[in-house]
Amino acid sequence: MFEKLMPSLNDHNLPYPDTIHPIVVHFVIAMVLFAFICDITGLLTRNYKLYEVSWWNMFVATISIFIAIIFGQIEAGLSMAYDAVEPVLNLHTIIGWSLSGVIAAATAWRYVIRSKNPKKIPLPYLGLGLVLTAIVFFQVYLGDKLVWVYGLHTVEMVEAAKEGLL
Repeated sequence: MFEKLMPSLNDHNLPYPDTIHPIVVHFVIAMVLFAFICDITGLLTRNYKLYEVSWWNMFVATISIFIAIIFGQIEAGLSMAYDAVEPVLNLHTIIGWSLSGVIAAATAWRYVIRSKNPKKIPLPYLGLGLVLTAIVFFQVYLGDKLVWVYGLHTVEMVEAAKEGLL
């Protein structure tokens, strides 16, 4: 009965043309990395306007990461994850949820910094930016591995799973 209400899945095992999670998450990656670059560049050049650019990038990244997580959870649930992919997918999921908290906390801290003195960035915040950059790079590595090594949502892997070859 409920099957009639659900949209049919395509050859990527999705109810829409292609994966949305990677599209949204690339905005998050770019914004977080660009925010850190703006902070470093602003510090080195004393161009305080770059701190404002950094703040808005973090603000939008905070909103975007939750959209990316929603689609990531949907697409992970619809993926034909086989035994070999499970540990990487689980780690990617845990880090993604953790990263959302870290980004939200960094953005809140950034708001306080901006409210007190928009022309100064404390070194501990820059340290957090460096750690955040490292976590983002590791998360990108895991996401790439899910697609390029394990083939999640690729037509070939969906067909192999449906034929019971995995």
